[in-house]
Amino acid sequence: MNYQFAQDIKVVIELLGLSHSDFARELKISRSTLNNWLSESHEPDDRNVKAFYEFTYSKGVQLNRIKEQLYTEETSASNGLLLFHGSKTGIEGMPDLKHAKNQNDFGPGFYCGDTMEQAITFVAAYPNASLYMVKFNPEGLQRCEFHVDQDWMLTVAYYRNLLESYNDSKIVRKLAERVENSDYVIAPIADNRMFEIIDQFIDGELTDVQCQHCLSATNLGTQYVFRTQEAMRQVQLLEHCFLSDTEKHRYMQLKQDNYAVNRDKVKVARKQYRNQGKYIEEILQ
Repeated sequence: MNYQFAQDIKVVIELLGLSHSDFARELKISRSTLNNWLSESHEPDDRNVKAFYEFTYSKGVQLNRIKEQLYTEETSASNGLLLFHGSKTGIEGMPDLKHAKNQNDFGPGFYCGDTMEQAITFVAAYPNASLYMVKFNPEGLQRCEFHVDQDWMLTVAYYRNLLESYNDSKIVRKLAERVENSDYVIAPIADNRMFEIIDQFIDGELTDVQCQHCLSATNLGTQYVFRTQEAMRQVQLLEHCFLSDTEKHRYMQLKQDNYAVNRDKVKVARKQYRNQGKYIEEILQ
């Protein structure tokens, strides 16, 4: 465990106005156990870690939201950016590029999002999921930036191995070179729903304009992809944050609600922009 457990307990005790005895009683532990935790002479087991963060969230104390606000102020003051990384199982040590998967939106890299909500939502379904708050200093690095447009759609499709029959296209090669010559990429986030839409564009079912407006409707936020060791040296893990089951359930519900709205927006966009734009064969011929 590498959560800031002792510090979190101190914050919660103060926010709830509890005595140490009352807090120990609430968690069904002894005063000596609490003292050991606070002094960090003993680490709690997984069951007690989970019980503490469930108790905290049930009392209306949203520790991760508080930390988000505090870190936002700190990173802004030092000309940095606060980003978020949702992890299914946790990170051992510092993140590196050795174990990065190739078939991601922009190839191997360390992926972060610009909103805490997005990072949690992507991993909330996993039992051991957790959240990392990350500071990034972009000074002196080469950046490649995309928006929800044709370039972004084609680039994601290329790195997802969806453009094998068009890999020799000058347009595709030029887009790949933009990414390969950068230290980090800033781009809209793509999820499974977006891949379905991009697939329809690649299969010739949607024009680029239809696809672009359908993808804009999903509005998942922005991702930062760190692709080089130079970029990784300017990434700092600020804190590993626990996600209680109740908190994860809340974000999963939020994801389902947003999915329903986005699904309807996609249907409207698909119809509204019918017959506008070009099909992929016309673009890459």
